[in-house]
Amino acid sequence: MTYSMKLPGLSLFILFSISTFGQSTWTAVDIEKPGSTTLNSFYQTNQSPLQPQHLVKLPVGAIKPAGWLLKSLELQRDGLTGQLGDISAWLTKKNNAWLNKNGTGDWGWEEMPYWLKGYANIGYVLKDKKMIDESMVWINGTLNSQRDNGDFGPYVIRKTTGKRDLWAQMLMLFVLQSYYEYSHDQRVITHMTKYFKWQLTIPDNDFLTDYWENSRGGDNLYSVYWLYNNTKEPYLLDLASKIHRNTANWKLKKWLPNWHNVNIAQCFREPATYYQQSGNPTDLQASYDNQNFIREMYGQVPGGMFGSDENSRKGYVDPRQAVETCGMVEQMSSDEIMLRITGDTFWAENCEDVAFNTFPASFMPDYRSLRYLTAPNMVASDSKNHNPGIDNPGPYLMMNPFSSRCCQHNHTSGWVYYAENLWMATPDNGLAAVFYSDSEVKAKVADGTEVTIQQQTHYPFEEKVQMRLQMAKPVRFPLYVRIPAWCSTAQIRINDQPLNLSASAGHYVRIDNSWKSNDRITLEFPMKLSERVWKGNKNSVSVNYGPLTFSLKINEKYIRFDSKETAQYDSKWQENTDQSKWPSFEIQPDGPWNYGLVTITDLEKNFTLTKKPWPADNFPFTLDAVPIELKTRGKRIPGWTIDQYGLCGELPQSPVTTGEPSEEITLVPMGAARLRISAFPVVK
Repeated sequence: MTYSMKLPGLSLFILFSISTFGQSTWTAVDIEKPGSTTLNSFYQTNQSPLQPQHLVKLPVGAIKPAGWLLKSLELQRDGLTGQLGDISAWLTKKNNAWLNKNGTGDWGWEEMPYWLKGYANIGYVLKDKKMIDESMVWINGTLNSQRDNGDFGPYVIRKTTGKRDLWAQMLMLFVLQSYYEYSHDQRVITHMTKYFKWQLTIPDNDFLTDYWENSRGGDNLYSVYWLYNNTKEPYLLDLASKIHRNTANWKLKKWLPNWHNVNIAQCFREPATYYQQSGNPTDLQASYDNQNFIREMYGQVPGGMFGSDENSRKGYVDPRQAVETCGMVEQMSSDEIMLRITGDTFWAENCEDVAFNTFPASFMPDYRSLRYLTAPNMVASDSKNHNPGIDNPGPYLMMNPFSSRCCQHNHTSGWVYYAENLWMATPDNGLAAVFYSDSEVKAKVADGTEVTIQQQTHYPFEEKVQMRLQMAKPVRFPLYVRIPAWCSTAQIRINDQPLNLSASAGHYVRIDNSWKSNDRITLEFPMKLSERVWKGNKNSVSVNYGPLTFSLKINEKYIRFDSKETAQYDSKWQENTDQSKWPSFEIQPDGPWNYGLVTITDLEKNFTLTKKPWPADNFPFTLDAVPIELKTRGKRIPGWTIDQYGLCGELPQSPVTTGEPSEEITLVPMGAARLRISAFPVVK
């Protein structure tokens, strides 16, 4: 029997179900976010006086990805991520400052920890002994590099300020935190304690004075709170306040401290991070304001990011402006952190937008090279200098294993961090499915009972998500499932019994049940075609199907080059690297691309959806393998051409008049299109 009631004055809908066999009783609640009035008993979460978190990260290794996400990690392991230690000069072990007690050497700044953030975690998740052993060389070296005063790693003095630069250490702290989650090695706690006590002794005038560390002090702040939640040492809160007041001001009204795309994607969350200590709502709101402001100014484009190239510039807002691969990775990480702090599904939506629609196309399909810059409208990926059309002078649109040294190393953590955040613990000792992917999670709930939940799905390419639970004994705990903001008709079944619950888009459904082994949950997220009109960009439009944005299918012609001839100026490789094994590639359009859409009305009638078999290799992000396509009508726009900078010309104002005939065109998911038109003109 089922009973339902609407509680007056509350944004809740509760469904009670009592089994007629007396074996289980469950309740289902539509709720905006998990509550935060209690603390999770089993996983590290904010300790008083910090504001309680709404979602809690599970330790590295608790979640095993499968399907396309596992395939992406395997491609990284077998590709550039897994081989950088043998080819990147920055990862040369001889005379490396990360491995020297005095912090000096030929190599040593951000590159190694950028790489290790992802490389080590992929090793932990895949249980790859070779990767873990290689990671330990650098982790042990870093721990052993700590000096008597608590400082560690490369001893970098900035010429511009004459002050000690602590930016690279911020990255390495993330590596050590993941390693501690994996190993519980107490050396990490001792190391971070000594280091932060040393930071507290640095005068404010000498602290976080350089551009990078000053912009990115929020990363340092994040790690201080991580240690506080482990040790509860009061001095750490004093240090946190010191970091916040010496970090760039990310609370400016309708402005930002700087316009570097990675800084924005990485640092917009600093006020919200500090909100955990201050409790000041304006700190939390500032991070929302930062996110929204950059997108109002430069983000009138599909794909979740914003047009910045390396730096956002006044007037350069067309969707042919790109974003660094570093920026994508940092935005996804920031979204995941913001989701844990707030519980707000807004951040999950943005993370998915970047992960599904922008990030995959920044790599060659074998993950052996990547592109420094990727744009929503991009019809040539080559070795030419496109400046000033893009901000960067040089071959910044080339697929090259030796791309600019930041992205070459920093790309590694994008997918593995996403995998680590598929599931989260909740303050009421439950679990929350916040992202959907083939996976298995093993975690403690309720009274400490360990449960395993297997998730099977081809999401975001299909609508169904199936879960099966396993545990040693029945146990009652709450399980939350996120309802995507684009889905207004979500359906949920428990053991084939439907929950007749009106689940709100952008909310969670909290299911409190006495679960037993082999219980099943089936989620259906019916996908519909929809359009977005980008009024800030010539009334251009993009077409979505569920969480996927679609691009024109442009035939891609790959041209192989010597990577040494097309490498960027700051790329360096080890002396004995056989570069013939690491070619670069241009991607040129093999056919027309300058189409406008004939109509964006009555989408179900004017767009035909075709579903194809799931790829046998589990990798859907290529034109040949992508399992879903759209057919519609378009017209060529002869005046819309490659411009004087060798880039896709700026969008014409919609509606556009053209005398060209109507043609059938094919659209594919944006993440599978390395050349793409994703923001379309509309023709009369």
